[in-house]
Amino acid sequence: MIYLLIVVAAALAMECLAWASHKYVMHGFGWAWHRDHHEPHDGFLEKNDLFAVVGAVISISFFAIGSPLVLGAAAWWPGTWVGLGVMAYGVIYTAVHDGLVHQRWFRYVPRGGYAKRLVQAHKLHHATIGKAGGVSFGFVFARDPKALKRELQKQRQDGTAIVRDAF
Repeated sequence: MIYLLIVVAAALAMECLAWASHKYVMHGFGWAWHRDHHEPHDGFLEKNDLFAVVGAVISISFFAIGSPLVLGAAAWWPGTWVGLGVMAYGVIYTAVHDGLVHQRWFRYVPRGGYAKRLVQAHKLHHATIGKAGGVSFGFVFARDPKALKRELQKQRQDGTAIVRDAF
């Protein structure tokens, strides 16, 4: 049971880390990698996909830290389970963000429920032009789209973000 709790806790922690890195890294100094995700482009891959490689390195690192084959007696036993949680988050992120929201892997438009809320929230994230401002930086948990729209309107009025006309 402890192993399952570690995996779940690591996956939840990854959503917090993803939110912070999306807001402060991807929309900050990492904009050079993230920009093409917000702009029309040709091709299947994006520079933004390099962030998935970073996530994979984090997961692999935890697997290594937890492996007696790599570190011998210095191995940290929860590392393997943390690595599994990070990997599980990566799978969920890929299915939800790249698959459901951006339809890179499959075509499905949710008509209701939480899946629709996720899609709407992320579309509102893409309502800004450039890296400034924005809403909904999480990938798996999404706030109410009505609240996000109000926040975008406030950013437009304050001049803290350039917001597309139709959102």
